[in-house]
Amino acid sequence: MPEQAIDAITQYRSLGKTGERVSPIGLGGWHLGLAHVDEQLGFRIVRSAIDRGVTFMDNSWDYNEGASEIRMGRALRDGYRDRAFLMTKIDGRSKREATRQLEESLRRLQTDRIDLVQHHEVIRFDDPHRIFHAEGANAALFEARKAGKVRYLGFTGHKDPRIHLHMLEVAKENGFSFDTVQMPLNVMDAHYRSFEKLVLPELVKQNIGVLGMKSMGNGIILKSGTVTAVECLHYALSLPTSVVITGCDSMEVLDQALDAVRTFRPLSVPQREALLSKTRAAAARGEFEPFKTSSIFDSTAKRPDWLGEEPQRLRDMMPA
Repeated sequence: MPEQAIDAITQYRSLGKTGERVSPIGLGGWHLGLAHVDEQLGFRIVRSAIDRGVTFMDNSWDYNEGASEIRMGRALRDGYRDRAFLMTKIDGRSKREATRQLEESLRRLQTDRIDLVQHHEVIRFDDPHRIFHAEGANAALFEARKAGKVRYLGFTGHKDPRIHLHMLEVAKENGFSFDTVQMPLNVMDAHYRSFEKLVLPELVKQNIGVLGMKSMGNGIILKSGTVTAVECLHYALSLPTSVVITGCDSMEVLDQALDAVRTFRPLSVPQREALLSKTRAAAARGEFEPFKTSSIFDSTAKRPDWLGEEPQRLRDMMPA
């Protein structure tokens, strides 16, 4: 039976130009496959979140070697799939590799249709051109959308806002417009290599759905001792986000996220400035956003084979 809770979500947000309405927070998929989260707990987190009004489900082909997608797929049985807006991501840059990863995600998630698929980890300036090459990943996703396997397309990245802007430019050059873009949005991003300042206005202008992530930087921002978890969530929710994705590895953390939504009121200018003032010194050099300043969050840096081969035409240009 669905849980009846006083913190159940009742307000939903528009997902850009798609016409979809989604919950203001989304359930992060990475945490569901962690070693300390057993399958029963992951199952409970997913179903409890949906029963309490969370509709947006985040995941990725590469999370925990597929365990996150497998667990979410099992949890979405028994009618829960129809109550969720399901998103996953693929790392493949070639058409062939992207197709392979997408088909694997469909099997793991036990569905014939994924609501949103995003190009994952667009963190290099060469990624956009590989994705939009005639033999690239976007051709695979475009065909999957025509076949009804995918409804909407987006991309993610956490490294540099200029790479996001480059991806939008290359998409435009190819006559394509994304439905969503996912990026770090938090109280420290505003001070260093800021997606909020550089990318967010462009997404609002183009009516592209904004998916905020790393509101707490996987907990690293909290270690600065400058802000609380609820303050982090309220800051991200106050931005023009469609969804703020947050990882939950316990029922207590899920309760905290739902309580943050229940108590949320858009930050006033003085409240916003107070949070930015508290975090300014700690944020100045990106110390608490290592996903921007190091490779430790870059899955594809550890497994470049996930990207697939470069296009044959480019390989043919190499000297013998």
